[in-house]
Amino acid sequence: MKKTLFISSLLLSLNSYAGSLVCTGTVETVAYHGNNQLMVKLSSMNTPVFFCNPETTWTVAGADGRTMGPETCKSLFAIFLSARATKEPISRVHFDGNSVPTSCTGFQSWQKVFIRYVNY
Repeated sequence: MKKTLFISSLLLSLNSYAGSLVCTGTVETVAYHGNNQLMVKLSSMNTPVFFCNPETTWTVAGADGRTMGPETCKSLFAIFLSARATKEPISRVHFDGNSVPTSCTGFQSWQKVFIRYVNY
């Protein structure tokens, strides 16, 4: 009985870390960081997050096996640059991954996320 409860709680805890979150707002930060990683921060977010690598396929744990290729990464970066330059709000950015918080103000510094959807 104890073994069954332990295994059940372990499985539940593994699944509970995968997150999904939608944030909106204007683009406040678009950045490049060493090791070929791009970052973005919307006005509703507390800190920038890493969202892709323009040189290789991007994936993060908890994103259901989804990947972002280098060309998509560059296109998404261009969308964010355009939104930053025009100050037009982005109506929806859908973040996935094990480290995605429950609110847009709960991101950790240097956090990696997977962007599943952007509506600009």
